[in-house]
Amino acid sequence: MPSLKDLKNRIDSVKSTQKITRAMQMVAAAKLRRAQEHAEAARPYAERMGAVLAGVSAAYGKREGAPRLLGGTGKDDVHLLIVATAERGLCGGFNSSIARMARDHAYALQKEGKKVRILCVGKKGHDVLKRLFADDMEELITLRDVREIGYANAAEIGEKVLAMFEAGEFDVATLFYSRFVSVLSQVPTAHRLIPAQFDDAEEGEGEEKAALSYDYEPGEDEILADLLPRNVSVQIFRALLENGAGEMGAKMTAMDNATRNAGEMIGALQLSYNRQRQAQITKELIEIISGAEAL
Repeated sequence: MPSLKDLKNRIDSVKSTQKITRAMQMVAAAKLRRAQEHAEAARPYAERMGAVLAGVSAAYGKREGAPRLLGGTGKDDVHLLIVATAERGLCGGFNSSIARMARDHAYALQKEGKKVRILCVGKKGHDVLKRLFADDMEELITLRDVREIGYANAAEIGEKVLAMFEAGEFDVATLFYSRFVSVLSQVPTAHRLIPAQFDDAEEGEGEEKAALSYDYEPGEDEILADLLPRNVSVQIFRALLENGAGEMGAKMTAMDNATRNAGEMIGALQLSYNRQRQAQITKELIEIISGAEAL
């Protein structure tokens, strides 16, 4: 049984940890609002970008000579998985859920005989996946020193992905990130970047526009040549912002749980301390009384 001093030291230690977790919870709550605003502000632009591309691509039809970013290379032998996670931990299962989805997707592709290459944006996803796919890992892109994610950061990643595609290093690129829903809910999401994939709503809107027979100026070829590469960076930018909000929401929830658990542990330790202290006092009183009676 631990001594009173050991219990007292442990109580003080847990109280110190509780102060840290409470402070981290407050910091995450302060950052969450701004990150959520940025993520929600980026959604309409990304969705409209997809709607425009869906409309143009539907009007473009199945013509020969379609851009490779839209029609693909004609094969799907090599898959690039772009896994975007946080740079830091202490946010519950946020990072592991994204890495798990990417891992399962990679295993499924390898089972089909496909080659997998993994590009990690964020240290935590890289730490998890490098143990399983050490030979398939590409460069790690870290944004740890970036205080506020901007479009320029996403554009650099997009340019790297496009350069790899033009060099013929992969056929299909899929982006993995966590879509922010609420403080308690972040949904791991997989979105195909190359060849371009559009949501059902965007495709439906595009088909409706195509049915109206719009004339495009300067033309479908020029529009797609400009928007398709930009769409890669836009979707990556959206994913980074969604991850930022999701990370703060998950961290706020995790630190709140840790603070409450620390409080429960302090209560249990304090009860043990009081009981042992009372037992020690009772024992000392019995010894004093026994000694007095012996005299």
